[in-house]
Amino acid sequence: MYPPTVHALQADALFASTLQRSDEMTIGEIRQAIAASLHVFGYAGCADRVAQEFGDHPEIAAARMRWAKAALTALSAA
Repeated sequence: MYPPTVHALQADALFASTLQRSDEMTIGEIRQAIAASLHVFGYAGCADRVAQEFGDHPEIAAARMRWAKAALTALSAA
C-alpha cells in the first residue's frame, strides 16, 4: 500500500470532523477541524472512520467525501 498524500490525509481528517456540509465555514475553521480530528483520532483513526462510514452508509459517505475534497480545494486556493 502506498502512503497517502497530505491532501488525502486532510480529506480523511475533515471527513472525520464534526463539521457538517451545511455549515458556513471559514478557512480557519476548516484548518481547526482538520487539526482537531488528527489530534483526537490520529491519521489511522481518521482513515478508519472513513472506511467504516463507506461500509455502513456508502451513499452518504461518498457525498461527505466530495464535500471534504471541495473544502480542501477552497483551502488550497486561499
